[in-house]
Amino acid sequence: MEKVLDRFLRYVKVNTQSDSTCEDKVPTTEGQWDLAKMLTAELEKMGAQDVKLSEHCIVTAKIPSNLPSGKKAPKIGFLAHMDTVDDAPGEGVNPRLVENYDGGDITLSKDGKVVMSPSVFPSLKENVGKTLVVTDGSTLLGADDKAGVAEIMTMAETLLTDKTLLHGDIRIAFSPDEEGADGIRMFDVKAFDADYAYTVDGGKVGEIEYENFNAAGFKVIVHGREVHPGEAKNKMVNAALLATEFAQMLPQSQTPATTEGYEGFYHLAEMGGDCSEAHVEYILRDHSREIFEKRKAFIRSTVDYLNAKYGEGTFVLEMKDSYYNMREKVEPFMYIVDNAVSAMKEAGVDPIIVPIRGGTDGAKLSFEGLPCPNLSTGGFNFHGRYEYIPVESMESMVQVLLNLATCK
Repeated sequence: MEKVLDRFLRYVKVNTQSDSTCEDKVPTTEGQWDLAKMLTAELEKMGAQDVKLSEHCIVTAKIPSNLPSGKKAPKIGFLAHMDTVDDAPGEGVNPRLVENYDGGDITLSKDGKVVMSPSVFPSLKENVGKTLVVTDGSTLLGADDKAGVAEIMTMAETLLTDKTLLHGDIRIAFSPDEEGADGIRMFDVKAFDADYAYTVDGGKVGEIEYENFNAAGFKVIVHGREVHPGEAKNKMVNAALLATEFAQMLPQSQTPATTEGYEGFYHLAEMGGDCSEAHVEYILRDHSREIFEKRKAFIRSTVDYLNAKYGEGTFVLEMKDSYYNMREKVEPFMYIVDNAVSAMKEAGVDPIIVPIRGGTDGAKLSFEGLPCPNLSTGGFNFHGRYEYIPVESMESMVQVLLNLATCK
């Protein structure tokens, strides 16, 4: 049976970066098909049943119950996403192992210029003595969420191989385009046929999350008037300057770099343009639905104020909700969170219930009737060159998943 580390090292070499700018198709990139086909073949080979690869690159499979006649158990789903972000390079991932990590700086790149230091990333101190999978300093690693994929696949093979492990019906799914492109909208919750599920898409081992941000994205387009600078007085309207004025009107203490925990923010994701036309693109986040709505109202009123100042139509706002806090949908089924706590403890892992400062596919699935909290993968520093994951954490998460799947 293949170890979780070996699976993970294979999966991260497949470039599955999604395209966050593409909203017209799922999957947004062809590379995701490569991993989906690989997983489909592996599930079939290990003996999973009803293995399917949908027209939208969603892999699903079932492991039927092996309980004695008359004994019942809930149908439990486990999900992870196959894509990685397009914020950092994802082609040519070349992971390496740092064995028995000594707590010091880790030089990632061959030229010595990319160094991961515990002075910047203090989580490293928590992993002294462990074997770390790190990048070569030129790409992301892809633990988000190929660690989750590898952990679920290893759990599945264990259940199918060891017949002494009694379990009810298990559902497995791997989906595309989680990283900003909303691939989960193509997921068929009814056909998945689970009573509840877990996404395995979190960070530090032990984390259990059933709260996430309410999320929206918005774009402000600014229309200016271009005139020769030498003759511009009382004529020019500099769209680029007006865009910066809008940005400065948002609270500077409420950005990702200045907030934590349950604190929401406005994040300037992109800015561009010139005198004639400019734009700013933001994501807006808050755990409180009430405050979330107030944040959106503040953006609308700011645009209205600037249009009153510079002329109607100078600022054009486009805003769209992305997802909502799943807490309200999970709380009526808190026993599934309690089960995760027990599974962590049984595996020797300290459970840590924390809010997600982001979102997961589970948030949308919860609103579609499938309660779906999120579990850790064990990884750190997702979405960049400093990403890493301890091998021991992946092994612990496999055991956690087995504890959730099996009947005692």
